[in-house]
Amino acid sequence: MSLPHAILTALLEKPSSGLDLTRRFDKSIGYFWSATHQQIYRELGKLEAEGFIRAQPTEQPARGQRKSYEVLPAGRAELRRWTAAAQDPKPHRDALFLRLRAAAVVGTAGLEADLRRHLDLHRSQLAEYEEIEKRDFPPGDDSAQARLQHLVLRAGIELETFWIRWLAEALEKLPDPAEQAP
Repeated sequence: MSLPHAILTALLEKPSSGLDLTRRFDKSIGYFWSATHQQIYRELGKLEAEGFIRAQPTEQPARGQRKSYEVLPAGRAELRRWTAAAQDPKPHRDALFLRLRAAAVVGTAGLEADLRRHLDLHRSQLAEYEEIEKRDFPPGDDSAQARLQHLVLRAGIELETFWIRWLAEALEKLPDPAEQAP
């Protein structure tokens, strides 16, 4: 049930149209909670039907005009309830781990190239996060909102740093094809 809460969070940060919201998702929340544009639009309709959000009133006719949504008190209350609720960590599922485990019994053919590709992807993501950190979190902005948003970004930076170290280690430990059993 986290997508509705991600949308409520984004709308509380800044009332937005569906299109603006999907663009913002692609540039921020989508880094750690992905959703397609179709899922976001579908969820906006559900949130509006539940009385959590509404389209902001406009002075012009709505036909052909983008609706901008805002969070209603019931939506804010729901987000507070969800934020305060306990939640257990989810087990980590990653096909790469399973592929390495399988490679231990069937051989590593083709795996090195994919590990290197993953390493490049994580290096690229780390560089993007570090650029966001420089741009969006300059020294001196110590508001509660900025601290928490920066904390989420720092988690992304630390995760990418972990993956880079781990993938480098995995590449070092890959057995030489000559030492693998047929």
